[in-house]
Amino acid sequence: MRGAILGFTAFAVFSGTDVLVKLLAERFAVPQVTFMVTVAALLLLLVQVGTTGTLASLLPRYPGLALARAFLLALDTILIHYAFSMLPLSEAYLLAFLTPILVAVLAFLLLGERLSPIAWSGVIVGFFGVAIALRPGMISLNLGHAAAAGSALVFALSLLLLRRTKQTEPDMALVSTLLVVLAAVALGAALSTGGFEPIGMSDLLSAFAGGLFLFGGHLLLVRAFRTGDASVVAPFQYSQIIWGCLYGALFFAAPTELHTLAGALVIILSGWLVLK
Repeated sequence: MRGAILGFTAFAVFSGTDVLVKLLAERFAVPQVTFMVTVAALLLLLVQVGTTGTLASLLPRYPGLALARAFLLALDTILIHYAFSMLPLSEAYLLAFLTPILVAVLAFLLLGERLSPIAWSGVIVGFFGVAIALRPGMISLNLGHAAAAGSALVFALSLLLLRRTKQTEPDMALVSTLLVVLAAVALGAALSTGGFEPIGMSDLLSAFAGGLFLFGGHLLLVRAFRTGDASVVAPFQYSQIIWGCLYGALFFAAPTELHTLAGALVIILSGWLVLK
């Protein structure tokens, strides 16, 4: 139950970051937005460990695994932020919902974990759900859809690594490694794609709020997967469709299409079957 609550809260907090990223991406390039939000999260992290005297907890005990996971999550963040700049939140979330399905498939391929016939049926149903939601041939697919799908794949790989992470690795070390790597990747991407645009005070406040959500979301997610089974925590990613539809209507005047909801329900069913 604790893992489930932490997972639900983590994905709710991440949705707050997503809204702010999408708002900032209306005025700035995606790499700059990612850099601003990540630096804000890093500053918050340093303030916390500085006030609690736990600086040693920032250093990973298993740096190879922590860095590999950080690079995957950095790529995942860049991809999903780009998707948010190109797509409605609910549409980007739909493709991100492939993550639990991909976790099961990749665990079968890479870790030798066995899938039941019901789980394999869930994998197939999941792709039907995506087809229903996106209606190939009826709407124009773009790079935002490819980025969201790529994000789901990379996030799934990062979750497999998280399952391999030893319990003795501090949560804060996993988060700090991610934020440092993500800031470096975003900085490099920003400098190679035109540099930085001037930033106003309101944009700084939005970036700081986004960093707060990003920092809190990753802390909650790490603790959730370490507290509860992956099969319990992972499905709570589907709760983001609620936030995507709600925030899309409130902040972006985005209508909630019936085919989007229908596809979401099919994908949620597929994830439940995969995790059976």
